[in-house]
Amino acid sequence: MNIKPKSLFKDLRRKDHKPRMEALQIFKYIGPGLLVTVGFIDPGNWASNIAAGAEYGYTLLWMVTLSTIMLIILQHNVAHLGIATGLCISEAATRYTPNYVSKGVLITAMMASVSTSLAEILGGAIALNMLFKIPIPAGSILMVVFVCIMVFTNSYRLIEKIIVGFVSIIGLSFLYELSLVDIDWAQAGVSWVTPSIPQGSIMIIMSVLGAVVMPHNLFLHSEVIQSRQWNLEDEKVIKKQLDYEFVDTLFSMIIGWAINSAMILLAAATFFKHSTPVNELQKAQSLLTPLVGKSSSIVFATALLFAGAASTITSAMAGGSIFAGIFKEPYDAKDNHSRVGIAISLVAALIIIFLIQNPFKALIISQMVLSIQLPFTIFMQIYLTSSKKVMGKYANTLSTTIILLTIGAIVTFLNVLLFASFL
Repeated sequence: MNIKPKSLFKDLRRKDHKPRMEALQIFKYIGPGLLVTVGFIDPGNWASNIAAGAEYGYTLLWMVTLSTIMLIILQHNVAHLGIATGLCISEAATRYTPNYVSKGVLITAMMASVSTSLAEILGGAIALNMLFKIPIPAGSILMVVFVCIMVFTNSYRLIEKIIVGFVSIIGLSFLYELSLVDIDWAQAGVSWVTPSIPQGSIMIIMSVLGAVVMPHNLFLHSEVIQSRQWNLEDEKVIKKQLDYEFVDTLFSMIIGWAINSAMILLAAATFFKHSTPVNELQKAQSLLTPLVGKSSSIVFATALLFAGAASTITSAMAGGSIFAGIFKEPYDAKDNHSRVGIAISLVAALIIIFLIQNPFKALIISQMVLSIQLPFTIFMQIYLTSSKKVMGKYANTLSTTIILLTIGAIVTFLNVLLFASFL
């Protein structure tokens, strides 16, 4: 298979280097998975998870578990596409599927990227409002300016390190928050593994699903995993690379599961326990002060700010990757097609933010939009990774294809339930 270097990552490839499976060596490969992780601990997740915990207590924790399991399988599979072919989903779809199919899926994927960016920008702006009383519109503009500076002027390696730092801050923030509240761990343990759909909860369930298994993250992972390509002319190195990728994905997704669970646990132990409804993130912060203490509300807002900033960066990168792939090009922030994709993702989201009236509801709806688009991306991914024409000897086995189709069917079924709830 002829794998060409990607312009974004060409400075990271060394033909004379072969990875070694050693305890310390593995940390060199941790990173791409965390970029994906920050996408599903974004402000949209905050809104969905806090709404889930505040309205239904621990009951919907199972959805975080199910979504994360599906995410691990999907992300591991899509990373194989990037490693084995040197292409992201968008490039592969454009090369290997009919034009009307690829264009249809990728246009909806760009819409999902806009929806994602809307949630990320809005969440960061809400955090700025919490901390510094900056109006939401002005805060949104500041978020977009910051992200543009990061994406257009910094190298991938620096962005990756910043994202890892942000994820660490978010995780530590929630550990601190959980230390301040009384969690019913027995009930939480049961809820993590026991599916339950309370009356009227399907919209929240779908927003949690869309907030965890985000379509733009599948595109992003297939792109950024190639930052770890080393001497891929050697098949033994490819196989080792696939092993490294799985460790990175599993480690990163478990962190995401823990942080998403912590959001629901916090909301259940505070808002649900005191029968306090939450219809906006600012209200969630203000309510934490009398229930838990002033420091908790500051930590809450600070973590939200880092989540918004980090996830907006990855959403913009995903938009650039999707749009560039339409033209059979890899993501490169210096290339015009990638820049147009980044601009569409950020500017369209910013315009919508100026038009909405209920930011909290917009966050939840944005995640629901992602769940609606998700089946299109999943089934495109299954087709590509199951094709020997695309993947060669690394094509999915029959059992893997069946598992992936089952996930696609579950997501589709939940979307049917969502539509039925509106009838």
